[in-house]
Amino acid sequence: MKRELILGVGEEIRWEGRPAPRCYTFRNWRHSFFGLVLLPVCSYWQYSGLGFAEEYEIFWLAWLPLPFLLMALYLTIGHFLQARLEWNHVYYAITDCRLLVQRGLLTRRIESLELQDITYFRLTPQGEQLGTLQVHKGEDKPLTLHCVEHPRQATDLLEEAMAKGLSSNEEDS
Repeated sequence: MKRELILGVGEEIRWEGRPAPRCYTFRNWRHSFFGLVLLPVCSYWQYSGLGFAEEYEIFWLAWLPLPFLLMALYLTIGHFLQARLEWNHVYYAITDCRLLVQRGLLTRRIESLELQDITYFRLTPQGEQLGTLQVHKGEDKPLTLHCVEHPRQATDLLEEAMAKGLSSNEEDS
């Protein structure tokens, strides 16, 4: 696991984790159903397009269905391969002041959320000791930690940070 997180001065990691590999890889398995329906249709269209292109001598008819066929292949099996390759670069951390998420297949993206800005989070259980955590900051798009093993360790730290944030807001009022 190579983490490329840059911590601030005096910032310490309180929790770190990675997603469970099988859960992370198969988290979008429902896409494959659509791909399985689309793949035979696009394959037949590609086969027919090749025949029409040859018969009518219209070159582009052979290439027209190709993007749809490639999309169907991606939806059937390609997204599993992409997720498995990306898993090697996914890393989660909670420091004493931020929540950090590193992900990305070709280029690493590091997303950060200040703990004091967290308004709420939602834990979706996916097993006895496995869950996906969505952390919200107001109306912004949530920061998602997919397939976290032993998610209670992370949620306890987030609850503690939210309680500190509420108590400091009450003191300011």
